[in-house]
Amino acid sequence: MTVLEDRIEMADANTERLDEWFERLERMPVPEGFRVEIVGGNVHMTPQRDTHWEIIRWIVRAIEDRFGMRVKVFSDVRIDFPGHENAFCPDVAKLKDSAKKEKGRWRYQDVEFVAEVISKGTGPNDYGPKKIAYAEAEVPVYIVADPYVGRCYVYTDPQDGDYEKRETFDFGTDIDLTGTVVDLILKTDDFPRD
Repeated sequence: MTVLEDRIEMADANTERLDEWFERLERMPVPEGFRVEIVGGNVHMTPQRDTHWEIIRWIVRAIEDRFGMRVKVFSDVRIDFPGHENAFCPDVAKLKDSAKKEKGRWRYQDVEFVAEVISKGTGPNDYGPKKIAYAEAEVPVYIVADPYVGRCYVYTDPQDGDYEKRETFDFGTDIDLTGTVVDLILKTDDFPRD
């Protein structure tokens, strides 16, 4: 068995424990506007800032403009990814048209695109363990939008638990994703900086 297969099996084995954690978290008095996810067995709660939401909205809008309003695109919806106790709530996740829920949840195997917008407290997760988990799950396109530096990092071509290709785009530069499953040009002119 390969390391990648081991990690994928771990995602399935952790589901029950993650369900318990989220049931407890849902009963806690989490302030409105906070996002909760579990990365590598650690619970992270972060407030969503207006800059954060604006970038998410622009990305979702671009996907809806390209694929129509029936596209399966979500924000802050739990998806369990490979690795030790990874229950992520991606800022933006686009799923295959054929995606179906399994046991009430979306499967990571159906995720075609993920975008994360950096928050000060959880930025290292987006560049580290989440990037690794998305690559292991073979998510074809992963974008990190960083409003603190005004830049997007585009990761494509997942192979052997890592992304083979990384490109950098300053805010204001069009990101050409036409050769990918997303098949669009993402305009970043209106992405705000923090």
